[in-house]
Amino acid sequence: MSLRDKRKGVLLALLLAVSVACMLAFLPHETLAQAEAGAQSATPWWVWPIALVLFSFVLGVIAVLAGVGGGVLFVPLVSGFFPFHLDFVRGTGLMVALAGALAAGPGLLRRNLASLRLALPVALIASSCSIVGAFMGLALPTNVVQLCLGGTILFIAILLLTSKNVTRPHVEKQDWLGAALGMSGVYHDVATGENIEWKTHRTLQGLLLFIVIGVMAGMFGLGAGWANVPVLNLLMGAPLKIAVGTSKFLLSITDTSAAWVYLNQGCVIPLITIPSIIGLMCGSFVGVNLLAKAKPKFIRYMVIGVLLFAGAKALLKGLGI
Repeated sequence: MSLRDKRKGVLLALLLAVSVACMLAFLPHETLAQAEAGAQSATPWWVWPIALVLFSFVLGVIAVLAGVGGGVLFVPLVSGFFPFHLDFVRGTGLMVALAGALAAGPGLLRRNLASLRLALPVALIASSCSIVGAFMGLALPTNVVQLCLGGTILFIAILLLTSKNVTRPHVEKQDWLGAALGMSGVYHDVATGENIEWKTHRTLQGLLLFIVIGVMAGMFGLGAGWANVPVLNLLMGAPLKIAVGTSKFLLSITDTSAAWVYLNQGCVIPLITIPSIIGLMCGSFVGVNLLAKAKPKFIRYMVIGVLLFAGAKALLKGLGI
């Protein structure tokens, strides 16, 4: 990542944090009071923003090294270890994922690693369904959402453990839907110096899966990078770099749709959101610099272990144990 991209990422993250703060200034004071009341009354209020910055910084480093989005780690861990209501954590999780997507999006598009032809049909489906998922998550009882969240996190951990992405999937013939939507293209692989042509297949099955992915992203505030990449790469046949880049770009559309629902319901507050975004973005930049030296296999298994623990904790919390 170039210095110019890093500066743009920091500016976008700060801009998002300031924008959220300005928007939340018009929320009723009762909403903010209820949010702050979610923390233990014996603990000074300033402890939680500091703790969130440090906690999110570590999550940002780990997320980059493990190749997962920050939202998928943020929601289960913060809801398990911090005394905030789940609705506030889910709203912040979407904003965290959105900040990372906005920071990465321009660079990915400039390098032709995010395909608009691939992203736009998928984004239309996923963003619409994420709104439905957000309303569902806010309407369901908290213990039910905790149970569903725990099951989803355990599923993600198993998916990360068993799935093996393919750098360049072999697609013999593009299907009619992929051809009609123009889901094909060429990108330049800097590592090999090649211009690689790609196209999709099993497009209908992939689009149907994005209905489920969109609902889950909105309901749990996880973002959806953990699911986008396997569907685009393993099922639809997009090269891994295109799948990763397009997935990151997709988050900026999908998470925006769901985030507005949480904003409108008063579930995104500065006490949680701003420290989390700043911490995770700073951690992400450090993680990028450590990526070349780290052992990805160890980090991967560590994250899977953390997700298994967080999923089990969410299940127990939903059961009232």
